Order: sequence, then C-alpha cells, then structure tokens
Amino acid sequence: MKRALPVLALTAAAVIPLWRYEPSLGSTTTEAAPAPTPASPSSPSSPRASSPDGTVTRAVQGSTVNTEKGPVQVEVTFEGDRISSVRMLKQPNHPQTTAAVPKLVEETLSAQSADVDTVSGATVTSDGYKESLQAAIDAKGA
Repeated sequence: MKRALPVLALTAAAVIPLWRYEPSLGSTTTEAAPAPTPASPSSPSSPRASSPDGTVTRAVQGSTVNTEKGPVQVEVTFEGDRISSVRMLKQPNHPQTTAAVPKLVEETLSAQSADVDTVSGATVTSDGYKESLQAAIDAKGA
C-alpha cells in the first residue's frame, strides 16, 4: 500500500500532460503578399529605385515551395548585385518557423547567397526557404 500512492500520483502526473497536448496542425500559413502567377515559378519585379551612384534597387520573388508544414516563399531585395534584405511572403504558422526566419535571413545577408545552414528544429522550413531564395537569386540574373 505504501508504494501504491506514489505510483498512482506519478502516473497521474505523466498522463495529464498527454491529455493537454495539442499538436500543431501546420496547415495554417501567414501571407504578406499575393503569390506569383502559377505559370511562372518566380516573377522578378521592375527596378524600384535608383541611387545617385546609379545602383538599382529591385525586389525579386522566389518561387512558392510547398513543404509538409506549409508553403514557403521569399522576396529578395537587391541593391546592385548585393542582397540587401530578405522578406518572407509565405511561411508555415509554426513556432519553430517563427524562430528560424531571423536566423536564416541573417545568414543570407552575411553569405550573400542561398548557401546557408539549416536551422535545427526547422529543417523543413529551412529547406523550403533555401529553395525559394535560390529561385529568386536565379530570377534576378535572368
């Protein structure tokens, strides 16, 4: 009888969190801008501004990459040949994704390419990000 009470209490302590657990659905997405037309995987935009030294600034959208967590799409702003900013147009509504995006953007700005490390815990989003980013970089060159 002495062991029954602690065993019962520990069992209840282990079962209650399981009852309260809510897995993420991963199908909800946030969208900041309209998607490009399905006919073209990426759609470069026209130059937005030109600086006094002649450097052209323009934004290019990467293709929408459908991942198991949801669609991922980026918009890359170039100043001349340099990547000046990256903005997520579509991303899975998931805590790991929200935490990973700033790290991915920071690494992109540092590397000036799509050759960035995958963020641990957000592998699927990281892979989708890199694919959409590379599509935008390729579209800029076209």
